[in-house]
Parts: sequence; structure tokens; C-alpha cells
Amino acid sequence: MEVVYEDNHIIIVNKRPGEIVQGDKTGDRPLSDMVKDWLKEKYTKPGNVFVGVVHRLDRPVGGLVVFAKTSKALTRLNDMFRRGDVHKTYWAITRNMPQQPEALLTHHLVPVERNNKTYVVDKPETRSKEARLKYRLIASGDRYHLLEVTLLTGRKHQIRAQLSAIGCPIKGDLKYGDKRSNPDGSISLIARSIEFVHPVSGQDIKVTAHVPEGDVLWEALERKSNPETDN
Repeated sequence: MEVVYEDNHIIIVNKRPGEIVQGDKTGDRPLSDMVKDWLKEKYTKPGNVFVGVVHRLDRPVGGLVVFAKTSKALTRLNDMFRRGDVHKTYWAITRNMPQQPEALLTHHLVPVERNNKTYVVDKPETRSKEARLKYRLIASGDRYHLLEVTLLTGRKHQIRAQLSAIGCPIKGDLKYGDKRSNPDGSISLIARSIEFVHPVSGQDIKVTAHVPEGDVLWEALERKSNPETDN
């Protein structure tokens, strides 16, 4: 488990694709339990360790996940996420280049539990919720493109559904229209950075996750997005 930030009230972990944040019907060991065990061992704590789940990432997605270490932080972080005071940036790799290099996307989404999928509908309806995000193209290779995505709302499978709706499904995301899966079952989407005001100390917190280590495509597109570092 990779911890990228920790203080007395919060801990931020770089989740690997395939891990679940919180326990579900699969019975697989969740990341929240791994964090508890890590804290218990690091601080040799007896008994139970408090770890509050603040938000989630889809199982095939990697990147930053914030957990609360105290009930005070959990309550305040929950309020901050609900108000939109936590700013998250994602990186997504797509096979298709979007028609516009950057844009604001607004769609109406309907989640369907039966097949665990979110659908884009043409106009608002009873079950739909408005979803908004901004994207910009930050790098391109011979066959793939890297988009930086900023969420303006937090809907289930929002990035996956909205990018698919403009003809740019995320690499490896068979559920939303890509043609081939990734070898490890992941999709090429990571929660790249997160920024917020600390709920207790009031300090500005900004954390950035590295791209998946050893993944040649991710590393190549990262270099192209920041040419100054490409030696």
C-alpha cells in the first residue's frame, strides 16, 4: 500500500487498479481495511483503529483516495465533498482524439443498478442527474491521447460515461465502448491530483499521484504532457 500523505487527521493513499475502497458483496479485502492494518502496525495501536471512508473510486480505476483518521475530520470532509470544496483532477487515456482540444461537457446521467452502468440520456428525466466536467487534451502519441479531466459534479461512472458519449471511451473500458481490455483488467483512468483546505488545520493540501509504474504508455504520455522533464 502506497501512502502519499498523512497527518493526525487524514491519510491519502494511491490506490491500485483492482482494489475496492470499501467492502462489498464480493467479500474481497477492501483498501479501508488495509489502511487500518497499516496504521495499527505503524503506531502499534491496540484494539480497533478508526478509518473513515470519505469517497470512492471505481474498482478498475487507480489513484488518490482520501481517508479520515478521526471522526472530526470525517464529518468535515464529508461536508466538503458534498459542497464541492475538494478539487479532483483525473488523467484518462483514450484511443480517439476528441473533436475539441478542450471543452465543458454537460450531460444527464441515469445509473442502472442491474448492470452497474450509467447511461447518458438526451434530456432530463425523473431518474437523471446533471453531470458536468471539463477536459483538455494534454498529450498525444501515435495511437493514444491523454486527457486531463476536472470533475464539476460527482456522479457514478461520470467520466467513463461522458467521455464515451463524445466518442472517446477510456482505454480498456469495455463497459463504456472501448474495443479491447487492458491486460490487468484496469481501465486507463487515474485520480491524478487532489486539492483542498485541511478540515482541521486550515492548511492548503495538494497531492499528486505518479502514473502507474512500469507502464510504458502512461510514462510516455506523461513525458509528452510535460516536455521540460523529457531528457
